[in-house]
Amino acid sequence: MRIRDFRADDSPEINLIPLIDVVLCLIIFFVVTTTFDARSVLRLELPRADGKPNEAPSNALSVLVNADGRYFVQDRESLRGDVDSLKRTIAEVAGPDRDRSVLLRADARTQHQAVVTALDALGQLGFRHIAIATAPEPPQSGDKAGKD
Repeated sequence: MRIRDFRADDSPEINLIPLIDVVLCLIIFFVVTTTFDARSVLRLELPRADGKPNEAPSNALSVLVNADGRYFVQDRESLRGDVDSLKRTIAEVAGPDRDRSVLLRADARTQHQAVVTALDALGQLGFRHIAIATAPEPPQSGDKAGKD
């Protein structure tokens, strides 16, 4: 009596489901652990000023105006450059707190009108504690160091 071996009829196959599960878990892990820094994307060259630097409050509302005149409130971009759109974006991000300090960071190459528009929108919303960020003057060689 001959006993037939059925194992020879089985074709080997690769099960991809565990591989897909592992890849999806890795993707989720990397998406969750990745931090996105808006400041690394926006390159601002702040205007220079000679004065004593002050510390900005930790909960200050940040309004950025880049060299192209685009507005960013915290991490959200205002889609249009008009006052109403900027006011809407600021109101959504800031909420009802109008006593909050605002730090306005405008690029040195920004047109003056873009800064005035941002100040106008903040004023119309009722913000009264507005600071404009500047960079310190670079030290010049020969400045009072050797003149004593």
